[in-house]
Amino acid sequence: MPVAIITGASKGLGRALGAALARRGWDLVLDARTAPVLAETAAALAGYGTRVEALPGDVTDAAHRADLVAAARKLGGLDLLVHNASALGAEPLVRLEELALAGLRRALEVNVVAALGLAQEALPLLRASDTGTVIAVSSDAAAEAYETWGGYGASKAALDHLAAVLGAEEPGLRVWAVDPGDMATDLYAAAVPDDVGPRPAPESVVPAFLRLLDERPASGRYGAPSLLEAR
Repeated sequence: MPVAIITGASKGLGRALGAALARRGWDLVLDARTAPVLAETAAALAGYGTRVEALPGDVTDAAHRADLVAAARKLGGLDLLVHNASALGAEPLVRLEELALAGLRRALEVNVVAALGLAQEALPLLRASDTGTVIAVSSDAAAEAYETWGGYGASKAALDHLAAVLGAEEPGLRVWAVDPGDMATDLYAAAVPDDVGPRPAPESVVPAFLRLLDERPASGRYGAPSLLEAR
């Protein structure tokens, strides 16, 4: 069975994508910082009959990243690495003049440095797979200038660029930066708590990710809404 590592997998998009892969028979290595929530998610996804390894921890911890890859190796290898764990840098978001530099560093550490570290750790297994794939979950804020989204957007723009370069350097892999579009997630609620307008559930954008896995287009940046419209 194919094997995926998904970070930030206890809820939101990470859980929704994990459930979709589990229904397809994928074995999963799941990461999140909150152990009880992650355990509940792992139990639910294991109900699809797949093997699920849940490792609570922080992706900025090199030892934790090594443990994630080791868990995938024990399951038989690694075919897909999903960088979904994210930090905002401030909760709620603030203008750049107010953004604490420690918060910006945290966003860069989680969204960029840890993502690269995990990719480096996973590359030998990904190269050994016939369908080795890396997905970096991006954001519209990586490409557009929205007030208060500067720190988070800068970190996601950096992640996009790392993904683009990794795709150029690893032609045997597929490396996609994917903007999922607007979603109703805890991350968005923490970012803009006063915005209570309706937003799509994370499950609604998962078919875009599955389309990429099915069709395997060239490495690059993709938007989930465009992929869904073109179906």
